[in-house]
Amino acid sequence: MRIVSSIRSPLFALVLLVLSAAASAQIGISISFAPPELPVYEQPLCPGDGYLWTPGYWAYADDDYYWVPGTWVMAPEPGLLWTPAYWGWGGNGFVFYDGYWGQQVGFYGGISYGYGYFGEGFQGGRWQGGQFYYNRSVNNVNITNIHNVYNTTVINNTTVNRVSYNGGNGGISARPTAQEEAVTHERHVPPVAVQTEHAQAARAKPELRASVNHGAPPVAATPKPGAFNDRAVVPAKQAGAPYNRAAVHPPANTPAAHPENSAARPEQPAANNRPEPNRAEPNRPAAAQPSNRPEPNRPPTAQPNNQPEPNRSEPAQRSQTPPSAERSQSQHAPAPAETRPAPQQQHPQPAAKPEEKKQQNEQPKQEEKRPQ
Repeated sequence: MRIVSSIRSPLFALVLLVLSAAASAQIGISISFAPPELPVYEQPLCPGDGYLWTPGYWAYADDDYYWVPGTWVMAPEPGLLWTPAYWGWGGNGFVFYDGYWGQQVGFYGGISYGYGYFGEGFQGGRWQGGQFYYNRSVNNVNITNIHNVYNTTVINNTTVNRVSYNGGNGGISARPTAQEEAVTHERHVPPVAVQTEHAQAARAKPELRASVNHGAPPVAATPKPGAFNDRAVVPAKQAGAPYNRAAVHPPANTPAAHPENSAARPEQPAANNRPEPNRAEPNRPAAAQPSNRPEPNRPPTAQPNNQPEPNRSEPAQRSQTPPSAERSQSQHAPAPAETRPAPQQQHPQPAAKPEEKKQQNEQPKQEEKRPQ
């Protein structure tokens, strides 16, 4: 019995170690559309010695992403550092890799969370003699209360963007280094209780859902876990990019062509283009419309419709000028087939009739003289 119990104890310890390692790299559910980009926000002031910064991230629940605010967390034990959570493309969808505590910072997708987490490793501070020293160049620390600080400028060689996932279309293309691969085999500590409660509280707040805040959560960071109503709460300055779930990733099961809608789409442009000439008519100047309307009101001697508008006053002038003036105009101008009023004006041959009458009148006068 003692031998059996001695065998069971190492096996039990091995199982716990495996479970601990699995919990540190736990893969969540697979999501068909990508998470929003990381919002832009400032880091709240460090509340005290021993707190380490844990960046905010997008989690998923109830068919929507929600923001888990970044916050300062006490390390579970001295010497441990935090490896942030991240999303990665798994071939058929996006999967979630939870964060963990460890002696070294492992791979977190190459995501640039800022404040010491620029895609690889951690430049926000270091453990020394059982005490954590903060790098003031990337952390918001009050040196009056915290004296274990240093200032080292961090040169970021990676491209700074707000993408929040690794792999897939548009994701970060970083891959684990040999050192980061080795970290996966080391001892890991899962998120502490206050971190889990912090994420659960964020899930229950509708304003932190991406469908509500469109990528710019009103609570982007808190000074401590769960302190959503604290005066030191920091809102997002802006979203990394305006979030639209339909634009980020269309449903995988829906055909891109939409045949049922594509048949109607060609008809819509035609319907929109046909009335365009008719719609433009009301917008035409008022002077352009009467150009055709006054035609029936013109006198029969008016010229054709192609004449310019300034000639509309001609009918009034023609009524005052004698017909002989019209004859002179018709002689100088080319005689088109349509403007043949000249023959009508040349017919005044009856003018000779008055002359004949005069002659007849003159003859009687001569006859009257004869009797004298």
